[in-house]
Amino acid sequence: MKLSRRLGILCALIAVIAAALPSRVPAQNLTPLSVIVFPGGFNWPIWAAQEQGYFARGGVEVKLTNTPNSVFQLTNLIDGKFDIAVTAIDNVIAYMEGQGEVPVAATPDIFAFMGGDNGLLSLAVVPDVRTYQDLKGRTLSVDAMTTGYAFVLFDLLRRNGLDMSDYKVEKAGGVLARWEALKQKKHDGTMLLTPFDILAKAAGFNVLQYAIDVYGHYQGLVGATRRGWAKDNAAKLEAYIRGYVQGLAWLSEAGNQEAAIAVLRKNLPQMSPELAAQSYAALINPRGLLRRAEEDPRRPGEIL
Repeated sequence: MKLSRRLGILCALIAVIAAALPSRVPAQNLTPLSVIVFPGGFNWPIWAAQEQGYFARGGVEVKLTNTPNSVFQLTNLIDGKFDIAVTAIDNVIAYMEGQGEVPVAATPDIFAFMGGDNGLLSLAVVPDVRTYQDLKGRTLSVDAMTTGYAFVLFDLLRRNGLDMSDYKVEKAGGVLARWEALKQKKHDGTMLLTPFDILAKAAGFNVLQYAIDVYGHYQGLVGATRRGWAKDNAAKLEAYIRGYVQGLAWLSEAGNQEAAIAVLRKNLPQMSPELAAQSYAALINPRGLLRRAEEDPRRPGEIL
């Protein structure tokens, strides 16, 4: 806990000085830093930090790996195959409490060292579903049953009068895989993260509810790693935090919107300029990515 608090303070301090530092550094011998993420526009600060040279200034080269699902991500993080994971706080808690989706060979010793967002969650459904009651007898998809945002899905359904016996649940992988399955109407609804909700609405799908309107403060994505690795690689971890926060600051700077959208579309070339602009409006605001990447101490614990 002390280490987590110190890193939280570090995030805030880095945010204060981020904008004052020059953006690029000469090429140098960089130490690789392996980071496993779910694919999606919520990785925008990482892409910005790579593009602007913020990670390189700290002497690290962030190498991203997209994960197909939380099981692959968490088991490989715990086993030491990746240095850092950008994942849901629910995943970290579940595996540390022995409630992960699958058993792990090593004893979990992971923790969240920085925040990212409030979850950016929405319940998206096929076009002919317009109310919660329309989901009776339908099939909903999750990443895993005991981790991730399944808890939010089940709670929203319960709050709106549906018991687990009223619908079916299938495991379909991470948010990209779930969106692809929803788009093909293999399932009738799932939890999406922004900007996938924007893509869904543009394709004619409906969003029944946004989680932030129900829960307010809710810790979503976080940076997570192993305690032992953090202790032995403090400089690398600090370089990652600093670069990420500088990337956030750059995205939010007045006059950077056009360049920021170019970074997004470089990494998501299938996104149109119009949808990219909508993504910027949704993510680069107080309800989107947390400006200082701090963990939210006001997050509710009832869902967990």
